[in-house]
Amino acid sequence: MEISFSHENREFLRVRARVPVRFKFLSTGVKDAAMEEVYEGVTCNLSGGGLLLKGRIPNDAWIPDLLMEKIVVGVHIFLTDAHEPVKALTRVAWVNTPEKSGDEVEIGLKFKEITRAGQDRIFQFILEDQLHG
Repeated sequence: MEISFSHENREFLRVRARVPVRFKFLSTGVKDAAMEEVYEGVTCNLSGGGLLLKGRIPNDAWIPDLLMEKIVVGVHIFLTDAHEPVKALTRVAWVNTPEKSGDEVEIGLKFKEITRAGQDRIFQFILEDQLHG
């Protein structure tokens, strides 16, 4: 696994890491069969405050609702050190829209709800990889 630091003015240290993620779009207002699906993606980077997810958005028309938090994203982050994923509810900070509909996109996600234990596991993952990487 390749990991490197990105130095920017951020609240949390961010590292480049490819970590598997399963995610689901959640909304009380949007009714679409695609909301029932669980999707798979991968992180491009990870921090205690959020992640950059590479995955797909099944309906490009959802992008405005994602940006306005009418749709949030539930994630399961599968860190290499544990059998149980870190679970969190996230909000979309930004979306790098694809050139063609259906292509993978980059989605900037900020943690909206995450347990302290989950966040600590992410910090531990980052620390371990920096010490041994």
